[in-house]
Amino acid sequence: MLSMLTARNSARRLLSLTPWPKLVNKNNRLMSLSRASRISSIRRLPLKRVLQNLSYGLGFGLLCWACQPDDNSSSQQNDLLVYCSEGSPDSFNPQLVTSGTSFDATARTVYSQLVTYASGSTTIEPALAESWIISDDGLSYRFKLRNHVEFHGNNHFTPTRSFNADDVLFSFNRQRLVQHPYHAVGGGRYPYFSSQSLDSLITDIRKISEYEVEFVLSRPESPFLSMLATPFASILSAEYASQLNRIKQPEWIDSQPIGTGPFRFKRYQADAFIRFERFDNYFGRKPRFKDLVYSITPDAAMRFARFSAGECDIMSYPLPVHLRIAAQNNFQVLQVPGLNVAYWAFNVEKPPFHDVKVRQALSMAINREAILKAVYDKQALLATNPIPPSSWAFNPNTPTTRYNPQIAKQLLSEAGYNNGFSIDIWAMPVQRAYNPNARKMAQMMQQDLKAIGVDARIISYEWGSFLSRVAQGQHHSVLLGWNADNGDPNNFFTPLLSCASADNGNNYANWCHPEFDQLILKARQISDNQQRTQHYHQAQLIAKQQAPWLTIAHANSSLLVQNRVKNLKISPVANINFDGVSLSKKITKPQTAHQTYSADNARTAH
Repeated sequence: MLSMLTARNSARRLLSLTPWPKLVNKNNRLMSLSRASRISSIRRLPLKRVLQNLSYGLGFGLLCWACQPDDNSSSQQNDLLVYCSEGSPDSFNPQLVTSGTSFDATARTVYSQLVTYASGSTTIEPALAESWIISDDGLSYRFKLRNHVEFHGNNHFTPTRSFNADDVLFSFNRQRLVQHPYHAVGGGRYPYFSSQSLDSLITDIRKISEYEVEFVLSRPESPFLSMLATPFASILSAEYASQLNRIKQPEWIDSQPIGTGPFRFKRYQADAFIRFERFDNYFGRKPRFKDLVYSITPDAAMRFARFSAGECDIMSYPLPVHLRIAAQNNFQVLQVPGLNVAYWAFNVEKPPFHDVKVRQALSMAINREAILKAVYDKQALLATNPIPPSSWAFNPNTPTTRYNPQIAKQLLSEAGYNNGFSIDIWAMPVQRAYNPNARKMAQMMQQDLKAIGVDARIISYEWGSFLSRVAQGQHHSVLLGWNADNGDPNNFFTPLLSCASADNGNNYANWCHPEFDQLILKARQISDNQQRTQHYHQAQLIAKQQAPWLTIAHANSSLLVQNRVKNLKISPVANINFDGVSLSKKITKPQTAHQTYSADNARTAH
């Protein structure tokens, strides 16, 4: 009997060699669809029908495998990696968004940054910058840029020069200068840049030479290097921008991306697939496979069906049940404690959430232990603070919000709401590492709130529309979360809870507390972690008392990986990185690879 791996390989070969007429001819579509297009056709079918077709396909695929020569299939398979992702990107420019789905599709594939993180960690390493010097007063960062770094090209652009200081200035000045010709392209909103107050922090960016730039700051900023390794700091091509201006298509810079990363963007079909190909002139370690396809599959059950059938080499955000099944079979399970938080944010600009007693009451009405069991299958920790326990700034003395419906009712009565009220809970439509099932979570919360006389309506939209509406403040309350971009605690506090972020960022509670804001600002301006910790501890106590959020969970980050995929490392910041990954046909024994991550790893980022 042929092995399951052989069957999966046969299924993969089938996708490449056969027309799958039952799947694609309903609307008289061409029979010569690409492999990724067939995947998109499968995505739109009910799971039951997909599995029926897959059974048919596997059988037919085995016949194809048995009767056709195998001289080319091995090299084709070893040159194609398929990643089953959880959603479509909001943009192909990570400067414009904060969605992890968008970052995964752009920041480590198409683009590069001045500095980066070592694979699987938060340790800062050189990237487009070979080295840097920080002034004694912490107000100047001078970077020596790497020579002979080439940009990608496409049908509209063939680069005539390599990367230099002009590209650094363009990439950052577009975000910070309102008068910049590209500032308003794409809407003029740069949420991460604004939420970190970088427009006031960076007073100047100087071109010292073709391969040297200097950032001048208005104040010392301890996590500044860590910020420059995050997706918003991706470097775009100034020459490409000039070319698009000449042909009067400046908006293409955000939808047809050009970068210096390991993969070149080829094609995107919304809600179906993204195609990349290896960039052979990449300055770093070159990918060991040629083609990369993101098969966009929002439904977790469908993603697992595709993964199990061998259509995908890697599956994002498996559910707890998938982890158990995979561990019992011939799959790799990669898992680390995540630097993340899931939370329920109260929009304090909308009554009754302006009243702290109401926020405290609703927080105490929710049975988070039940949520951890039913939604996370105990693959998460109960969240006390906005930052996880692995952070060096975590305050162990912050009081835990206890589930107590009786006290919740009493607080509502004290606030003047004896008869309860109605609210909306906005539940995100996609699965993330920090929240595997927001709708199920919202339904459980809905029942808990009903017990204290609060009627909750659950609202959701398509992911892009959801984020846009929440950014506009249309929500009463929202279930969201955050995957850290680096190991510095500032990456939680400032983007999510600062006053600047309430104005134009990710502070979806729209909460601005002057004392809290001053504490996190002071923590950013000093380099001694012991002093920073004192400020962050006080800030966490204020956040708990004021309750702009109910913190829910810190979840593990997980990936399911076919055994033919070698050297993939999972990051605690939950991004996907194909650096060093190779593909093999060799059959390996089942394994469960649990990487470890501790506070010591986080400290190396500072």
